[in-house]
Amino acid sequence: MAFALHNYALATLLLILAILPFEGTCASHHHHHHNRNRLRHRHKSLHFTLFQHETINKTGYAIVSGIEGGGGISESTSPFGTLFVFQDPLTAKANRSSKQLGTAEGTSITSGLDGLSSISVAKLTLRLKDHKGSISIVGGTNNMKRSDHPVVGGTEDFLFVHGYITSFPIDLKGPSVVYKIGFHLYWPPYPPQAS
Repeated sequence: MAFALHNYALATLLLILAILPFEGTCASHHHHHHNRNRLRHRHKSLHFTLFQHETINKTGYAIVSGIEGGGGISESTSPFGTLFVFQDPLTAKANRSSKQLGTAEGTSITSGLDGLSSISVAKLTLRLKDHKGSISIVGGTNNMKRSDHPVVGGTEDFLFVHGYITSFPIDLKGPSVVYKIGFHLYWPPYPPQAS
């Protein structure tokens, strides 16, 4: 009888020990989930628009002309293989005389045989009211349509930033081209991805 009671007590003790960690895990998971819901509203992001002003042979230059027989360089096209470098002002409004808030500097290589698309690498140095630093982007650019460029790095206030930059030509007439540049930036902890 004492042996059976001992086995019963031991089995009860093991059952209690087995249940306790499980309840602790459930409570911890619930608490963690509650904290994540509370932190969801603390994701830091920044969305704004600037305007890039590029003037051929003033702020942007063709360093390599691309293949012969292709069309020449214009506001919207360049021959396949053209290497173009730029250091363009970024302003608050589409008007070039509006306040300059940064500089876009980089390079693009015409990668489309039609002369409309290129591979671009750029550093956007910003001097905004509450944020200063640079953002690095890389990606494909279409000279006539909206293009999305992933953010691949940043400095100062933009350190660890992720997101993307959109560019869209709004004025292709004359020696200067104006692009509308949309910034969509996110700092850690990053918002959960939609599934």
